[in-house]
Amino acid sequence: MARTTGSRADITGPLVRQAARGLFARHGYAAVTMRQIAAAVGVQAGTLYAYTPDKQGLLAGLLIEHMDLLLAAWDDRPGDPPLVRLERFARFHIAYSLDHPDEVFLSYMELRSLTPENHAAVTALRRRYEDALTAILRDGARAGVMRVADARLTAMALIAMLTGVTNWFRQGGRLDRTAVADHYWGLVRGAVGAG
Repeated sequence: MARTTGSRADITGPLVRQAARGLFARHGYAAVTMRQIAAAVGVQAGTLYAYTPDKQGLLAGLLIEHMDLLLAAWDDRPGDPPLVRLERFARFHIAYSLDHPDEVFLSYMELRSLTPENHAAVTALRRRYEDALTAILRDGARAGVMRVADARLTAMALIAMLTGVTNWFRQGGRLDRTAVADHYWGLVRGAVGAG
């Protein structure tokens, strides 16, 4: 099919990803059709295939892009004290999650919708992020400033707790983002025995 009059690759491609991200997050991957994505962008359904091989490729691309951006944004400083690094991680994760709620939601809820190959690619990226926190926890335990029986398990639990903020936080609510991050940092400190 021909490109819709007035559409441009540098504009339409990002619009396709944005529309798919929003629709997948609101309705679920399985419930969304390529026609719905095309309608949201204002192009013919066939036009989407200039930007993605199929709906599965679109989902995988969104999840991989999210993890790539997350990993690029995270800045660990291994020379800093472990508790400083842990606080930086906690505050970073909360801020990033609140800035990208649809991406975070898809990353957790639609991982199951990926083909085995795409699932492996996304989980490899997720593992790199989890490993970053695991390294901080191991360093803290070695330095005697954290009590962590299983660094990997603790990392997974902390990430799940921190990510949960996207389920309930609302801008303009009782707590602002800074207060939420402060409270969560207290919870993280307690979880690793750093009270």
